[in-house]
Amino acid sequence: MIRNYKILAVALSFTMVLLAACTKTEYKFGEIKTPSDLVINTVVVGTDANNPNGNGKGQVTITASASNAISYKIDFGDGVTQMVPTGTITYKYTNPGTFDYTITVSAIGTGGSVTILSKKVKVFVAFEIPTYIVDALTGGSSKVWVGDKDEAGHFGVGPNDAFSPIWYSAGPNSRDGCNYDDEITFSKDANNNIFMNVDNKGQSFVIGAAATYYGLANAEACRDLSTGGNKKLAFMDATSGSSSSVSTRIQFMVPGNGIVNFGTGGNTYEILSISATKIHIRNIGVDGNAWYQKLKVK
Repeated sequence: MIRNYKILAVALSFTMVLLAACTKTEYKFGEIKTPSDLVINTVVVGTDANNPNGNGKGQVTITASASNAISYKIDFGDGVTQMVPTGTITYKYTNPGTFDYTITVSAIGTGGSVTILSKKVKVFVAFEIPTYIVDALTGGSSKVWVGDKDEAGHFGVGPNDAFSPIWYSAGPNSRDGCNYDDEITFSKDANNNIFMNVDNKGQSFVIGAAATYYGLANAEACRDLSTGGNKKLAFMDATSGSSSSVSTRIQFMVPGNGIVNFGTGGNTYEILSISATKIHIRNIGVDGNAWYQKLKVK
């Protein structure tokens, strides 16, 4: 009899466990509140009368606010999306140039409710010149360079699909005197913008093919020519198709007549190599050939 009671007790206990397991647990999330009154404010860093789209650093301070929002997800319009719990962030765009970006903010409320708003912003991003190039060119402030007359190949020319002076490479001290007395000063400002001033002592050497480009008689010689004062240089990735084995893959454009040490009619120079005391540059002249110049610190 006692054994039967034990069996019954075990059966009742098992039944209670089964009933407990089948009982549905209820969870309460509280009241779902959808964010409202979503506002996006943007400030492009460095904007002024002369820089309507910013100072080139590409930074934009974004502030999103909404009632009943517990967090924010921001799509910056350049392929990057980020959770920003406070709704405020200073974001840096990196694509060089001036572009419109659509910033989309998702204000997140309780229970996963979302309110979405977008706003366009125009941002200027200056090319970020590698620090080692800024330092080598300017020494941190300004530095004076001259033609590297003692170096073989300080003046040279070759085909535009090569990266060395295959056709002609000048020997030491073999060129006209005006190639050697020019003083080229590279300087920088607080934003790492680089400027160039060429004191050519009144004359610059001009290749024959480029003479008419400068409004001169068609002859290769040292010519009276103004180099145009202090010029802000525009830096960018090289467009020549060069490799890192023969070049830094960085080029700069010289406004005006484009002259650095001698005139070829071209104004875009690729930096093949650079150190604290030496520069080797290449440009394409109006004749379609690649011209080479080597400079050294004065």
